[in-house]
Amino acid sequence: MSKLVIVGTVAFDAIETPFGKTDKILGGAATFIGLAASQFNVDAAIVSVVGGDFPQEYLDLLSDKNIDISGVEIVKEGKTFFWSGKYHNDMNTRDTLATELNVLADFNPVVPVGYKNAEVVMLGNLHPLVQMGVLEQMNKKPKMVILDTMNFWMDCALEELKAVIKKVDVITINDEEARQLTGEYSLVVAARKIHEMGPKYVVIKKGEHGALLFHEDNVFFAPALPLEEVFDPTGAGDTFAGGFAGFLAKTEDYSFENMKNAVIYGSTLASFCVEKFGTERMKKLNEKEVYQRLDQFKQLTQFEIVLENIL
Repeated sequence: MSKLVIVGTVAFDAIETPFGKTDKILGGAATFIGLAASQFNVDAAIVSVVGGDFPQEYLDLLSDKNIDISGVEIVKEGKTFFWSGKYHNDMNTRDTLATELNVLADFNPVVPVGYKNAEVVMLGNLHPLVQMGVLEQMNKKPKMVILDTMNFWMDCALEELKAVIKKVDVITINDEEARQLTGEYSLVVAARKIHEMGPKYVVIKKGEHGALLFHEDNVFFAPALPLEEVFDPTGAGDTFAGGFAGFLAKTEDYSFENMKNAVIYGSTLASFCVEKFGTERMKKLNEKEVYQRLDQFKQLTQFEIVLENIL
């Protein structure tokens, strides 16, 4: 089993959807990634920063999931990163109501000594310079570096982002971001252009319409599990990334064939995340529920077809 380093935000969110609204609750990319990866019992550490206002019970929650939090800096006189958003009725679009960087504005990541030889690094959505700072602290090139990013960094830090993209093995972005990054509408062409930027593997997330995995001339598609209710999509992409990275760290198999399984595990865990506000569903998720839903995925996608001339 490989060690896993997770870099990203540990934060407060305030969310409003057609199903209700919350006050400040636990959020952040690294939080969702860590909770998803913890399902695989991997040796994982989070690298992040919080303020003195961050409750000890939230840190204990991560520790109780066997996540190493020695890389989470606590700035006692500072405030924790805060994001607030309101989702539209279609649950695919949202308005950002507030973004307060607070301690994140001056964050310099420090990878714990025991994780500088980690085989898998998951670079959650953060400024590309912070992501690069983590890679530069590793004692050797990790076997697998996974990058998640968003259109905000494409708007304000594109050259820095491209520099990080050159150094990663896998990039996970949504379809809109893939089109913005490459200027191509076709996701097949967009994936090819992203390959040319450096990553061997490209994962393009399409929300409720599933995810695509590209490697050279190979393409794999995984649908999203149809759900009766979606309460809150916040963190679903990070949960997907955490499931993807956690599975690879657990299996230590970085082949295209095994990445197909990683995509399915990521999609499965993301399907739980959206069922409650914030991290509520992921905090209480158990192994039995995961396997039951994996079986649902199998039933959804498995079929036999006779390939012969029937016309």
